[in-house]
Amino acid sequence: MNKLNLPKYFGKYWFLYLIATVAMVAGTMLDMVAPKIVQHITDDVLVAHKMDLLTPLLLGILGIGVGRCIFQYTKEFLCDWAGSKIASEIRINLFQKIQSLSANFFDGINSGELMSRVKDDVDSIWNIAAFMGILMAEVFVRVVSVLYFMFNMNVWLAIIPTLGMIASAVVAFLMERKLDSLFGAVAQENSEMNNTAAENLAGVRTVKAFAREGFEINKFHKHNQKYYELNIDLSRVFVRFNPIIQIITRSLTVITLLVGGYFVIKGNPLAAGEKITIGELMAFLQYAGGIVWPMEMLGWLANGFSQAKASVKRLDKIYEQMPQIVDESEIAGAAQGDPDFTSALLSPFDLNGDITFEHVTYCAGGAGDERGNEAAAKASSGQAPRKILDDVSFEIKAGQTLGIMGSTGSGKTTIINLLKRMYDVTSGSIKLDGVDIRELPLPTLRKAVACVMQDIFLFSDTIDGNIRLGAKESMTTAEVRSALEASHSSEFVDKMKEREMTVIGERGVGLSGGQKQRITIARALARKTPILVLDDSTSALDTETEQEIQGVLSELSGMTKIIIAHRISAVRKADKIIVLEGGRLVECGTHEELLAKGGLYKETYDSQYV
Repeated sequence: MNKLNLPKYFGKYWFLYLIATVAMVAGTMLDMVAPKIVQHITDDVLVAHKMDLLTPLLLGILGIGVGRCIFQYTKEFLCDWAGSKIASEIRINLFQKIQSLSANFFDGINSGELMSRVKDDVDSIWNIAAFMGILMAEVFVRVVSVLYFMFNMNVWLAIIPTLGMIASAVVAFLMERKLDSLFGAVAQENSEMNNTAAENLAGVRTVKAFAREGFEINKFHKHNQKYYELNIDLSRVFVRFNPIIQIITRSLTVITLLVGGYFVIKGNPLAAGEKITIGELMAFLQYAGGIVWPMEMLGWLANGFSQAKASVKRLDKIYEQMPQIVDESEIAGAAQGDPDFTSALLSPFDLNGDITFEHVTYCAGGAGDERGNEAAAKASSGQAPRKILDDVSFEIKAGQTLGIMGSTGSGKTTIINLLKRMYDVTSGSIKLDGVDIRELPLPTLRKAVACVMQDIFLFSDTIDGNIRLGAKESMTTAEVRSALEASHSSEFVDKMKEREMTVIGERGVGLSGGQKQRITIARALARKTPILVLDDSTSALDTETEQEIQGVLSELSGMTKIIIAHRISAVRKADKIIVLEGGRLVECGTHEELLAKGGLYKETYDSQYV
């Protein structure tokens, strides 16, 4: 699905909308009867003095009020119910769509923009689904009904409100065209402002550490000012067009009263002096007043419709994105007509952990990259792909330890991202237990690799919940406790009032860098996966704790370990060490072999130990 299929969502609740529409039509018809009662009260009771008709006529007005109340409540409740259900389903499906996209998508879009899509844009659609949609229908039904009764009463008088209605519709159409482009710009700037605020708040400690409060305030002020200016532009459109509609509606009543009064006193010169009664004039004025409301609603409805249309366009841009990383096992299962094909494949724990990189090249950037927004796509178009890894080949047997070293930007972390299929190789292949990872189900592959990455991320949850991430039901308390002890996290966790049930803040706020690293190491150890990756994961630890954790890792049997580090001490005991430079594998061997070669590894060793 590459579009937001609104008819599907609305069609799912057609029965609720049908009942709401029936209630709306019934309520509108009651409103159409009320002027007729007023006509009879005026002509028959007040003028003709038929007092016996007063009581039933008054009861009729009361009945109309009660019925109108019931039908109005039914209409609004059912539409709110259906609209809320539709918005909820759109929001969860949109979130699932975003989750299904590959890492490339998130390289080209910021979190503030995505938050705006999930919240603000879906809310605009909710406005249409909950009440604006039925209001549009009510405007149509009311206009048709009022025109029918007015033309039945007096054709010549009916021409006046008809012309006013046509004039209001033209003004509303012109306003909608002006608003369409403006709402898109407002939503985009709202995304930019949200992202600036979220980014600043997430890094508020860094901002304060570098005394950049003034710079960040000024940065936010620019977006806020632009957002303000765009909203002023919206207001200018309303100020320009809304008064015109107001003038038309206010003039309508006055003109109808003057012409109708003349018809009462003198008669209609266009219809052989035919007169109308005072009751007919009173009823007609009520009908004319009834058409004023739809005319005034046109501007507001045009506003909401334009906003919703702009939101649908922005959501369509997300739905048009397709994941670059495709689960080949699901495609194969579908081709064989076996819906359980994927689930029949190996579980993560059936894998041994043999890893082979065969002539792997990976290029990032360029026009082929999946992007999250139009600006990023334009920025990438016409640019040559940037080569991150170039013809990298190595092999590591199950249960062995691989050390990866290299300068910043040499491609160390990219190797892990390719192993977990966050990205796909440009050429070459990566095999796990002799099987190309593109042939393995993505859940199987990713659950087989436990990672402790450079960018530490802890959720606003308990320590226990963070360690159980992805295995909340299957992981036992004993396993959590064992992982805490193995990572030396228990040293500080046990001192907390609620121990592992202590809630930590967003991204681990309240913990030191070393404590956060130890919890992420515990999270990886607790999963007991065939492959364990530590990407510079002991950089924030003291030397003693690092050595203790290294000892724990060395004792882990039956697990393939990949250690990315800048310290020689972290990789020196590895079964194999590779050294990357500029995306190429320049050295490979054991610690002793690489020292004997006297290359980059030896230079790093000398700089750290000599």
